[in-house]
Amino acid sequence: MRQESVVHSPHPALRPYVAAAVGYRHEGFPPGEHLGLPSPWLTLVLTLDEPLVMAAHADPRQAPGSFDALGGLHTRPARIVHPGRQAGVQLSLTPAGARALLGVPAGTLASLDCPLEDLLGRRGREMVERMRAAPDWPARFAALEAVLLLELHDDEPVPEVAEAWRLTTSAGGRLPVAEVAARVGWSVRHLEQRFRSETGLRPKEAARVVRFDRARRNLAARATTGRRIDLAGLAADGGFTDQAHLTREWRAFSGLSPTR
Repeated sequence: MRQESVVHSPHPALRPYVAAAVGYRHEGFPPGEHLGLPSPWLTLVLTLDEPLVMAAHADPRQAPGSFDALGGLHTRPARIVHPGRQAGVQLSLTPAGARALLGVPAGTLASLDCPLEDLLGRRGREMVERMRAAPDWPARFAALEAVLLLELHDDEPVPEVAEAWRLTTSAGGRLPVAEVAARVGWSVRHLEQRFRSETGLRPKEAARVVRFDRARRNLAARATTGRRIDLAGLAADGGFTDQAHLTREWRAFSGLSPTR
């Protein structure tokens, strides 16, 4: 088996829009299925060899397909099948990154998985070709960023929505929607309409996704370092009402129990 993961620090001009950049290569595993779980980021995946094989999308109305993909914010898991190997680069884009790098609001891409070429056209093809021709990880990231910097738009969400997103994520999804609305100076109804249009999620859904993502990462860190898996403590730390609430949310977002 071979597992390789390379974390890259994005170019300074891209950091407001690219939350994480990771190169990966996994080989020698039994064929199986990977779950694309809900998170506070849009996911851009460019493969080094075979395209992603999407067996099921977050939106079940989408037909299965194979492509280098951009996935919008979602509240259901996507299912990706693999032949025992996966290799590529994954970029986690902020909602503001959808406008700045892709030219569309994140709400347009909600629960969708689309081929990169559908969004970026020739630039999308160039990005994949240049990355695959590069000899190593630093060169691959440099090739991607060269194209992304050419795509950089001077386009940002309205300040109130951007601040509502910041409040939701920085508080770990713990702030009530009414408090978020009050802080940005909007009514709850107006916030819900504008927030969903911009991001693809309702404010309450976004808070749930943020709580789930943080709890999942916390649990993964505990499991991989051999620490005790204390689900009741994880629920309390993550802003869930109790362990039963944590489990319900886990099943809703992943289809699995926390321990599974």
